[in-house]
Amino acid sequence: MTTFDDREKAFENLYARDQEMQFRVLARRNRLLGHWAAKLMGLTDVEAEAYAKDVIRSDFEEAGDEDVVRKILGDLTSAGIDCDEARIREALEHKHVEARRQMIEAQG
Repeated sequence: MTTFDDREKAFENLYARDQEMQFRVLARRNRLLGHWAAKLMGLTDVEAEAYAKDVIRSDFEEAGDEDVVRKILGDLTSAGIDCDEARIREALEHKHVEARRQMIEAQG
């Protein structure tokens, strides 16, 4: 292999690792957001864990965060919790920061 081929392979590996890390951060963020919403709804620990997994799965419906926000908003509204989209998006941002911090700590 040439030096160029080695560098190309190294960049491909770096890109793959970055993509995997981003996927893991988003999954953790969605889990944390699911637990946040479950707490608002007064779910038990077991119910909260199941709900968090549902939130993770909901993120596969379409690109972006709209599917997650829509699910949380719908579920909170159905549970009679007064919550708007802005509050959910704010929680989403906070949970994203928390998820990144947790992943960095786990690697260290």
